[in-house]
Amino acid sequence: MSETVIRIGGVPEHFNLPIHLADERGIFKKNNISIEWTDFYGGTGQMTKALRENEIDICLLLTEGIIADIIKGNPSKIISEYVITPLTWGIHTGLENPLQPHDNIFDKQHAISRLGSGSHLISIVNANSKGQSMSADQFTIINNIDGALVSLNALETDVFYWEKYTTKPYVDAGQIRRIGEYLTPWPCFVIAASDNILEQSPEAVDKLLDIIQESCQQFMQDNTMIPLTSKRYEQKLPDIERWYHSTEWAADSWISDKMIKSVIFHLHAANIISKEQTIPELIWKR
Repeated sequence: MSETVIRIGGVPEHFNLPIHLADERGIFKKNNISIEWTDFYGGTGQMTKALRENEIDICLLLTEGIIADIIKGNPSKIISEYVITPLTWGIHTGLENPLQPHDNIFDKQHAISRLGSGSHLISIVNANSKGQSMSADQFTIINNIDGALVSLNALETDVFYWEKYTTKPYVDAGQIRRIGEYLTPWPCFVIAASDNILEQSPEAVDKLLDIIQESCQQFMQDNTMIPLTSKRYEQKLPDIERWYHSTEWAADSWISDKMIKSVIFHLHAANIISKEQTIPELIWKR
């Protein structure tokens, strides 16, 4: 049986360690799958673009980001939930910025990795949840965390949303300040695949999901993963311990229709998608 090559990508963060471990153990190879992994430092916006341009087959990315982009024409489908607990976004500012947690952050300049990224969408969703609104000229594209550090500390921007534990080493090192948190009202990560790979290799995609989900189950049941994750991602052991015990990965490919409806409601409310826009098929039907 010939081997299927699947190009898969995600952020270079601890959430994706179960997949890397499965690859290192040779489990994909044993099932005639060869994965080519790409780290996307620019986050979800960079991954949706890569899916659109056929640079990648499968991505692990933010739920709200891929739903918005499929509605806007991305030829892809959600094939499974991945991390089913909400994402805790850290809200950050520069060291010399006088902005405090009690200040209104929604009239400030926001650093975002790119348009349509999680850092962009969540800024708008959070504002909307507080009865506030934001305009397009309040967003400055900084590409990634390194760009955010420069922009925030040059006082070019005031606010930057990124996953709390990923940015915590920068906070601990005194490079930026965390002034708040925002918890998404839905599961944080899903797995999406291009229509091309779903049409060409559906059996391999199904097997890939089986392997990922089994590896995630093993990861959740093995407490030795805590020090391993701490070492690999150079994060403090107590931080990873808290993250590990507050994170749950999907055990199967079930996707909640209610979750999809909730995300679409928030995207409508935040004017990220228009209410007149036709909602295409978002989920892969086996």
